[in-house]
This record gives sequence, C-alpha cells and structure tokens, in this order.
Amino acid sequence: MSAVRIVRDYTHSPEKVWRVLTEPALMALWSMRPEGYRPVVGTRFKLVGVRNKHWRGFVECVVLEVREPSKLRYSWVGDDDGSETFVSYTLEARAGGTRLHFEHTGFSGLNGLFMTQLIMGPGWRKTLKSAIPAVLNDVNDAGELRPGSTLKPKF
Repeated sequence: MSAVRIVRDYTHSPEKVWRVLTEPALMALWSMRPEGYRPVVGTRFKLVGVRNKHWRGFVECVVLEVREPSKLRYSWVGDDDGSETFVSYTLEARAGGTRLHFEHTGFSGLNGLFMTQLIMGPGWRKTLKSAIPAVLNDVNDAGELRPGSTLKPKF
C-alpha cells in the first residue's frame, strides 16, 4: 500500500485550524468546493473541482470519524472505478500553535504508487504548505475573512 503522510506545524490554535478544515466556506478557499459537507459521521458529500480528460471533476466522500477539534477522517473515491482511499487530519495542540498530522492512505499497486508520488503527494504538500496557511492568516478567530482579504474560492 502507498500513502501520503505529512506533518505540518501552524502558529494558530487547534480550534482555528479545525474551523479552516471543516467549515465549507473556508474549505472552498483552500480545496475543492464541498457540496453537502458537514463534519458529522455518515455524511455523504462531494468535493467538486474542474473536469478534464483525465478526471471526472469530483470526489465522492463519506465522513467516517469526527472528534472536534482533533480528528477528521473521511473516505475518498476520485474515479469511476470506485477505488476507495482515506483522508485523515489529526490536530495536536503544541506550544505556539498546532501540529497537523495528515494522511491520505489506501492506494494500491503501481497506480497507487504513481498517484502518491506524482499526483496526490505533491498536491497535498502544496496545499498544506501554502494554501491552508494563507487561509489561516486571512481568517479571524470567528472564522471570518479579514477586511481586504483577496482569497476567493478555488472552484
């Protein structure tokens, strides 16, 4: 099995990081557009991006685990073949902020290795290094964008 595993430290509280990871309006600023998402176990939702000749343009997901503000886990089916993988975010309070442990697991075979090394891995690394910090820096503790923010939904 292949997987993407990333650890990042943020200079924001676990509650604020949780909000950015779980509130649909904020999620849309760093990820695909969530449709039907709620951080409630059993919720079926989609993450919608842009269709192209190599991808159908959306991911089907089911929330599997929620422990606010420390754990979110959901399934991820990104292609019509129905191969299911799993995404999890684990937040840990640290001096001066939050440590995020991210995993995208369940990839198998050569295609799984290809996906983790060349597609999903680089995408997740960029998201966790740049996109999420940009949202964290432009959102106040109440989850509202700061005046003058230039952030817009990705899709």
